[in-house]
Amino acid sequence: MRLELTKQQSNEKTTIFLKGRLDTTTAPELEAFLAKELDGITDLELDMGELEYISSAGLRVLLATQKVMNQKGEMKLLHVQESVMEILEITGFVDILTIE
Repeated sequence: MRLELTKQQSNEKTTIFLKGRLDTTTAPELEAFLAKELDGITDLELDMGELEYISSAGLRVLLATQKVMNQKGEMKLLHVQESVMEILEITGFVDILTIE
């Protein structure tokens, strides 16, 4: 399954909705999308309500994005599904990322 990305923006807050799988094949797609979208953004939300799976490649993109956003503002993960949350917990990413 592919990764579908949808953006919703209001002022300096951007919400990106992720649907599908964030893996080795789709992580570069998210990385390129975020590289274009982060200019002028101080508040980034990644809505993972429809994200079914995340691999180490996806985690790498999240970590890189978090580092960028630490310089500019904040990043939050929203509506993380149980299967993805389990991976975040096992890898210790719950201690690094803001998850609501």
